[in-house]
Amino acid sequence: MKVVKFGGSSLASGEQFQKVINIINADPTRKVIVTSAPGKRFEHDVKVTDLLIKYAELTLEKKDCSAVIEQIWSRYYDIATFFQLNSEQVAFLKQELLALPAAHYASADFLLAAFKAHGEKLSAQLLAHILQEKQLPARYLDPKEAGFLVSDVADDAQVLDATYENLYNWRETPDIMVVPGFYGITPTGNIATFSRGGSDITGAIWARGLQADLYENFTDVNAIYAADPRIVAKPHPIKIMTYRELRELSYAGFSVFHDEALIPAIQGQVLINVKNTNHPELPGTMIVPKKNFHPKNTVTGVASSKHFAALYLHKYLLNKETGFTLKLLQIFYKFNISYEHMPSGIDDLTVIFDKRQFTPSLREEMCAEIEKVIQPDQLEWINDYAIIMVVGEGLRNKIGAMKKITVPLAEKKIAIHMINQGASRISIMLGTKKADAPAAVAQIYQQFFA
Repeated sequence: MKVVKFGGSSLASGEQFQKVINIINADPTRKVIVTSAPGKRFEHDVKVTDLLIKYAELTLEKKDCSAVIEQIWSRYYDIATFFQLNSEQVAFLKQELLALPAAHYASADFLLAAFKAHGEKLSAQLLAHILQEKQLPARYLDPKEAGFLVSDVADDAQVLDATYENLYNWRETPDIMVVPGFYGITPTGNIATFSRGGSDITGAIWARGLQADLYENFTDVNAIYAADPRIVAKPHPIKIMTYRELRELSYAGFSVFHDEALIPAIQGQVLINVKNTNHPELPGTMIVPKKNFHPKNTVTGVASSKHFAALYLHKYLLNKETGFTLKLLQIFYKFNISYEHMPSGIDDLTVIFDKRQFTPSLREEMCAEIEKVIQPDQLEWINDYAIIMVVGEGLRNKIGAMKKITVPLAEKKIAIHMINQGASRISIMLGTKKADAPAAVAQIYQQFFA
């Protein structure tokens, strides 16, 4: 049995829906189909999810929603007419869209979650309807009926353990089950969404719950590449990689596959195949457990991300001060801030954050608290910070890899602000200025792949 997820670009138009149907028809073991909301059809198009967010905001502001409703509906109706369905045959979809403002919601956050989730829901309902019109044994399966339960957090839900047992009960269903991605149902009956792009997570949860043989994730690229094609021209496609390699690379910017989606797959030891909806005949990238994996290359991929910031602290005899780190962590806890890394020296410590969790006022308050409690000799907030990840199972036993990484950067006068090798020894993290990150990625890529 295979669980198959299709991304927004795969479901953006009638032509793309037809490609999805061809893929489903090509393999009878593709039994669970996870849908995303329709994505962009062309460069300046608007994703349906973004239109639904606008619809929710206008509803909360009690403003006229008719124009945005028509925009959303036209996306689905265009797909329906591609398959020669008339307005009466898909009227139930429009009624569901129109009924959203009148429903009861626990809070504004849950209203927004419910509106957003309907991009995936309407896609799944429409696809199931089209498959039935083509005389295929398909059915739409709502998350509530399936028992897809998530935590009571409107826009960053986590799957509940009971879900896996509930989903397993659907394993012997003979029909093709079309299920919406991105959201689940809380114990109190509310719709709650995963983080943006969370249809990958839904697919992985279904794959684990059904103990599927393979989770196929269809997107709009031929494979996962060893570097960002916007930085490196025609980068090397990765044929096979481990879960943890992808997790490390996703952390630093690989956006083809949602990093949180790896957790259910790892827990269930489900193989993942990332493929292209437009070229399903290509092998794509296989993502597998570490067991019995034998790396052919030292480095699997190089990635960079610019959404980081660093807090530099200097205090003499810092290493002798008992409880210094504890005090710092307590401050982070007080302000509900998570940190990414904390490399340190004898008198120095740098804390690296995902800066997207800060507002200017929150940052100022936290730094003021650190000044008051820690009393450092120097405190500096560094906003110009990028992280580069060099990842590969082959790094574990490779002598001289660090030289191949750092020497070409020095030759290009790219300053390295931080180096950290993970305990697993499959990743090396570098800190640089944001402006230097693309050149650093290109230089490291050339060393290992040219």
